[in-house]
Amino acid sequence: MYCPQCGTQNDDNAYRCVKCNEIIQVIPVQQQPNVIDDTPAMRMILPVGRSILAIAAGYAGLFAILLFPAPIALILGILAVVDIKKHPEKHGMGRAVFALITGGIFTALLLLFVSLALFAPKGT
Repeated sequence: MYCPQCGTQNDDNAYRCVKCNEIIQVIPVQQQPNVIDDTPAMRMILPVGRSILAIAAGYAGLFAILLFPAPIALILGILAVVDIKKHPEKHGMGRAVFALITGGIFTALLLLFVSLALFAPKGT
């Protein structure tokens, strides 16, 4: 490879001239895509490719133990399952099922407690 500035012969792998220090060849910088690796291990750590409804349903399922957020967890779980079924490339079915189970159990308990409070015999 010859230097375009002074014409000195250089090594083919050189990027600067040995005589005049002129740049001979531009070394391309490897560009990495700005995408997070979509592997099962990465999906366990980060919500990569996961349905936003599944993420919300999972957190609502955690708070369902407080009883009042339980119907929200149940509704979000149903919506997340529907979203994942419509878009098979999305992940998060485990969170959606978790929300369905906890939301269903604690919604039933909430309804039981509310019905007992409403229909309990009033003491005199």
